[in-house]
Amino acid sequence: MVKMVGSWKERLHDRMPAPLAEEIDVFETQIEMRKQGKLDEKVFAETRLRRGAYGQRYDNGQRHDGVRARTLEFPSNDVHKGPDTKWDAPGMMRIKIPFGYLNAEQVELLADISEEYADGISHITTRQDIQLHFVNIEDTPDLMRRLASVGITTREACGNSIRNVTACVRAGVCRGESFDVSPYAHAVAHYLLGHPDVQDFGRKFKIALSGCQHEACGLTGLHDGGLIAKTRVVDGQQERGFGVYIGGGLGAVPFQAKLLFEFVDEREILPTFQAISRVYARLGEKRNRARARVKFLVQKLGVEEFRRLVIEERESLPEDARWTAMIDATREWADDPLKPGAPLGEGNRPEGFEAWHRSNVYAQRQPNYSLVTLRVPLGDLTATQMRQLADLSRRFVNGSLRLSVEQNVVLRWVSNADLPALYQALRPLGLEMPGAGSIADITACPGTDTCKLGIASSRGLARELSRRLTAQYDELDSVVKELKIKISGCFNACGQHHVADIGFYGNSRTVGGYTVPHFQVVLGGQWNENAGAYGLAIGAVPSRRIPEVVQLVAERFRREREEGESFQQYIRRIGKKEVKSMLDDLKSVPGYQADRSFYSDWGDPREFSLGDIGVGECAGEVVSLTDFGLADAEREVFEAQVALDEHQFREAAERAYRSMVEAARGLIKTKNIDISSDPEVIVSDFRRDFHETGLFHDKYAGAKFASYLFKAHRSWAEVSSEESAHQLVEEAQLFIEAAHACYQRMQQRP
Repeated sequence: MVKMVGSWKERLHDRMPAPLAEEIDVFETQIEMRKQGKLDEKVFAETRLRRGAYGQRYDNGQRHDGVRARTLEFPSNDVHKGPDTKWDAPGMMRIKIPFGYLNAEQVELLADISEEYADGISHITTRQDIQLHFVNIEDTPDLMRRLASVGITTREACGNSIRNVTACVRAGVCRGESFDVSPYAHAVAHYLLGHPDVQDFGRKFKIALSGCQHEACGLTGLHDGGLIAKTRVVDGQQERGFGVYIGGGLGAVPFQAKLLFEFVDEREILPTFQAISRVYARLGEKRNRARARVKFLVQKLGVEEFRRLVIEERESLPEDARWTAMIDATREWADDPLKPGAPLGEGNRPEGFEAWHRSNVYAQRQPNYSLVTLRVPLGDLTATQMRQLADLSRRFVNGSLRLSVEQNVVLRWVSNADLPALYQALRPLGLEMPGAGSIADITACPGTDTCKLGIASSRGLARELSRRLTAQYDELDSVVKELKIKISGCFNACGQHHVADIGFYGNSRTVGGYTVPHFQVVLGGQWNENAGAYGLAIGAVPSRRIPEVVQLVAERFRREREEGESFQQYIRRIGKKEVKSMLDDLKSVPGYQADRSFYSDWGDPREFSLGDIGVGECAGEVVSLTDFGLADAEREVFEAQVALDEHQFREAAERAYRSMVEAARGLIKTKNIDISSDPEVIVSDFRRDFHETGLFHDKYAGAKFASYLFKAHRSWAEVSSEESAHQLVEEAQLFIEAAHACYQRMQQRP
């Protein structure tokens, strides 16, 4: 493809809203100013983030997954610190796709720019965005103009802003929804985009809409703000509205969203979220980014006080005509079929059609129409696939498609009579695989492929698990097929591991002086009920043994489940002790000379390394004592999980606190073998020797994790509820992981 030259900018300007065109021009100027040293790097960092330009991992250009080669990072300081921008090196561009909706023209343009500006791959994220990797910063204004010409923006796709607004891909065709939330998602996204009241947040704010309470739908439970569609009858008239939720989030320590308002009339949702934004901007944390999400503000104030402040703020808002105009416009929303629906006829079907039909086809509430999910491995689509999908959308549906939070593509309004022809047309694209939404359809974040925070290869592991499970798919038991696997490259949960039946997040351990990639095993999360419950980590297993974990856990569930018992219920019934015992034999690592494969990650033959995450002082000669202390800490946090399962919340809190103290004591033993067992002394020595010196800190938020110990030391005895005990257990697990990482850095010091 050849880039446009000459007057193409002027032509595109005519197709863009004037404010957006002006903003892109401003950004282009800011890039030039930064190159000349006339714009502060920290200011520029937030500027580019708010326009979707994000940093990318540096890894010496080693090819990792057969498609992308990791190269020099650009920009190098995506958390507002670090060396200056490298202008000749690529980064990542995140593109907002509200509620995952794309028309055929937009799909074709995305295909074009992926080839012209990136590596030819459009990556679907877990929030219905598109990401392009290996984009040069100087190309981003032109890329933005191309996108804006077809109604797509990258504005506020990153940074401390309202991120992409997501919604259920079944909205409008779901058999159990209250009403179609699609146009409301559009209204919320466009009303808040660039709004003055959302420009002063301490961190990002994510919003999701769901048409019902009980399915996964929009996963409102894990979002900063959530809307669940509801109706009520007043004076004989049905009214539309939403239950409003606040303060959810995954990340290192997950929070379940809390009900803020039972029912908000549809015409009030825009001012309500404007008021929420103002409260968050005014009172949310700004200095400590680790505590700056709205979930921490809700926790600090309490949901009742937060509600009072929002109501007070709403009453003071100046009237905005768009509140009602944009909601009135939802009545004009139309997502109509291309052709009349017709039943699936009898006769010969293509080979593989029946399995695909059982797993990938959902019967819409509209007779003789189906929603079809196209399984997209790792969420990656080539430019060729994108163009062909645009053609298929014009041929079989209404020229549109949607992206799902499970990193797939969805076609709606497919006439049942066309299903065999659609299946045949998907085969040359490699998108005809059955098992959409099944155990073989694995969600994974970018991990070490391109993310600078990735610890282990989430994509490499996902590829291997998917390969094995897809090969076995026809033989799998039906209850096993329904399980969900989600993988994150680190504890930050971009792969949504907390809400999977079987989840994993990357970490590492030191064995015989070598760093070994591991994954924490997280069991018993709940995908349905809008991400209704979070799982807890059971223990770290070497990355190479994770396929064995999946096989063992799935087989035990198939064999031992009781009639009608879900995976979550099964895990609760057998208890954490039994689960831990189940996995114990898989935690061993053979010596380096015995099996070197354990010392490299999936898809990467090189010896595993945490890279340049920082170094510390030498560990001295007390390695075995420190290892023993960290093992004691892991045992205590496991006992805390057992106590939590048994609803012994105070015991869970005490054990979680003790586990952190043991981990701190283990580190202190690298300096003082005779450290006291008194928690006051341990915490004091840890603060002096590891926190204040910065030895415990690294780019994976060691300072934040140190604060978990100090907070628990002050107030663990005040814990009395399940939620607060659950949070303390999560924080203890993360503190222990940070202690392991600190110890590894100390050992690696020459």
